[in-house]
Amino acid sequence: MGLLLSGCASLRYYAHVAHGQGELLLHRQRIDRLLRDPRTDPALARRLALALDARRFAARRLGLPDNRSYTRYVDLHRPYVVWNVFATPRHSVEAVPQCFPIAGCVAYRGYFDEALARARAERLRAQGDDVWVGGVPAYSTLGWFADPILSSMLRWDDDELAATIFHELAHQLIYVKGDSAFNESFASFVQEQGLREWRAARGLPPPDGRAQAMDDGFTALVLDLRERLRAAYARGGGAAALDAAKQAEIAAFRARYAQWRDAHWPGDHRYDAWVAAPINNARLLPFGLYDRWMPAFAALFRRSEAQWPAFYAGVRALARQPAAAREQALRRLLDEAPRG
Repeated sequence: MGLLLSGCASLRYYAHVAHGQGELLLHRQRIDRLLRDPRTDPALARRLALALDARRFAARRLGLPDNRSYTRYVDLHRPYVVWNVFATPRHSVEAVPQCFPIAGCVAYRGYFDEALARARAERLRAQGDDVWVGGVPAYSTLGWFADPILSSMLRWDDDELAATIFHELAHQLIYVKGDSAFNESFASFVQEQGLREWRAARGLPPPDGRAQAMDDGFTALVLDLRERLRAAYARGGGAAALDAAKQAEIAAFRARYAQWRDAHWPGDHRYDAWVAAPINNARLLPFGLYDRWMPAFAALFRRSEAQWPAFYAGVRALARQPAAAREQALRRLLDEAPRG
């Protein structure tokens, strides 16, 4: 999740990002003070107190950075903090890369202003690219600033709020420039395992796996569509033929989705709206980014005897390797992951 500064961006974009980040810094309020203030809404106070508890747990039990991040609060007065613009060529599932001096090249460019994001999307669309704009409730500055709890994060339930704090702090701990799949899979593993330990420490049962199982199944369907589109584009042909193949694959995906839903999740229609909405290459880009290497990190955690310091040492060793060697090591770890 994130908003990152592009090395090739215009001065206007830099100014926009600086202004947006500055607004967040300007409007931060210390959570401990809000909790002592009798004017603070009790429902807000309960969520902020839980966020502070999760923040302390992250530092003391998960070995994540102990700093001022997530000890402040910002009321955004808007649904998202950032809107990310994803783009691909019309007949490709590969992202039009956005390159950043700190994070390397990633698949999106982020904007604090939705109108600016949609204007960027329209310019890319006019050039013939497939485009998708997605709102982001939370992001990490990778420790450059003390990231706050945002009002957009409070729409989530308690588990997702705590888990997101774990996820974003993991980015501050270890981040490999230009390797989004590594970074997001690592942070997602810390999020998932951290949530298990957080719930256990609070005397709660493990998280219900049903929603995760359905999400994993849906992600697999979308990734399958992406691979089918990749193969269709590789077969070549004129633009009209490629457009026809693209629409045929998307229609077949919708049929496979309905069969999968009715066979495995009858009565559950949570993904229907996503499937019914227009689908293009760019809309598929976020899928798989957050979980591609999660089983590999789970295997490394088991190899580390479930000890966070040893696990992080192993992750840092992977992070220091060249990209090709790192991927080979992750693939070997995948072989250790349980099947089924």
